[in-house]
Amino acid sequence: MLVKQGAPGFLLPVTVSWLIPTHCYVTEELIRKNAEHNNCEIFSLEELSLHQQEIEKLENIDKWCRDLKILYLQNNLIAKIENISRLKKLQYLNLALNNIEKIENLEGCEGLEKLDLTVNFVGELSSIKILQYNVHLKEIFLMGNPCADFEGYREFVIATLQQLQWLDGKEIERSERIQALQNYPEIRGKIKEQEKAYCLKRAKEKEEAQRKLQEDEEKEKQKENRNKPGFNGRWYTDINNTVPYSLERKENYQQLAKKEKEVNKKTQDELDKEFWEKPTLFTPESRLETHRYLEKQRRDQEKSSEKKKHQKLPRTLITADGRVLNINEPKLDFSLKDDEKNNQIVLDLAVYRFMDTSLIDVDVQPTYVRVMVKGKPFQIVLPAEVKPDSSCAKRSQTTGHLMITMPKVGEVILVNRKANKPMKYPERKKLQENKRSNQIEKLEVDPSKYSFPDVTNIVQEKKNTLERIPAKPQAIPCAEEDPDFEDNLEVPPLI
Repeated sequence: MLVKQGAPGFLLPVTVSWLIPTHCYVTEELIRKNAEHNNCEIFSLEELSLHQQEIEKLENIDKWCRDLKILYLQNNLIAKIENISRLKKLQYLNLALNNIEKIENLEGCEGLEKLDLTVNFVGELSSIKILQYNVHLKEIFLMGNPCADFEGYREFVIATLQQLQWLDGKEIERSERIQALQNYPEIRGKIKEQEKAYCLKRAKEKEEAQRKLQEDEEKEKQKENRNKPGFNGRWYTDINNTVPYSLERKENYQQLAKKEKEVNKKTQDELDKEFWEKPTLFTPESRLETHRYLEKQRRDQEKSSEKKKHQKLPRTLITADGRVLNINEPKLDFSLKDDEKNNQIVLDLAVYRFMDTSLIDVDVQPTYVRVMVKGKPFQIVLPAEVKPDSSCAKRSQTTGHLMITMPKVGEVILVNRKANKPMKYPERKKLQENKRSNQIEKLEVDPSKYSFPDVTNIVQEKKNTLERIPAKPQAIPCAEEDPDFEDNLEVPPLI
């Protein structure tokens, strides 16, 4: 809890409200949210706690929760007691730390036994007369209110509410009540005079607060105008018209601009320190001012956080030189197995069991796999090249795990060839001829890829074979020569 300095010798308690969700009005959703102990049923609700919800106005409670017996409304911004008079069964009402200035509209709470108005702004002490109809009222708290500083405050309350047994946590004795009743006429006159003086003081405080509020609104408007394009101190150019300003206003704007520059130089911690140490009267307006300041801080924090979200750079998945990174942003357990038997790679990713599958996006690439889980990337480099088109992803219905099966591509043989030194043409020709003479040409077949017999074993490199000796031509006996035969040497013989 923060404490803002008030008038000398008085401290204002202020709750750190930017950590608490803001609800300005009582809604059905708010009541059901705080009725979990009653299975969120509001018509049969007997106890309701709406403290520290920044409620500004009471409404709808007496319509929806007729059976209420205990109602906690402390530490809000309620300025008036209203819309609870139909709660006939209400026994305890806590309105501490609010902006209430008058006790009213409680006549209908017939069962009311305890009322807590600690640290409010009740100055009309005579307004407690309406509590005379609450015959079951036994205890009331008014400490921390301006009326508690009045002379004769305790005697007036005891004499007015004779059914009371405790006041501000102190039991009322019988002798004290008798003495208060005896001095009641005199005490009542003193209370009226003090009330009148307090009312005049409050009227001045309200006027001052209203004037300050108008000044703050005027400064905000001037600041917005100066931030608009086309304003140069004397002329403010709009799209539709041009509005001239006097020289006097120009000087005022220049002075305000200087003050703004000085304020902008200060850090947020210095501004907070200056605000909390500034002396302030303890009034409903000061509590509203504090609430507005804290609300503005909360909005500024939300804007800065949104800007940081928008300015957040995307996660680097692949570097500029094309290197794929291993990333596990969702922090999931996983296992990567190389199934050599089935020639595939299997990724088992332990995705959250009850997470919807629509929040998972799988992208398989030849060298890596990427899984987006609720927008967070999981990426891992694969030990071998896979076929993305033949890959499949399945999710277990029992464990919720994501199984990604990725078949590997066929083996690729890469031959490293060394570059030969340049040779002259005659030398290269001789080298080729020597290689041809020494090399035995074979038919190269990979036996692992084909099932028919190995042809390389048919032809052997060296085989001892019998050489055939050609037979000598035998002389064919010729027939008897014809006497008229003439042998011409130019004609070749017939074979």
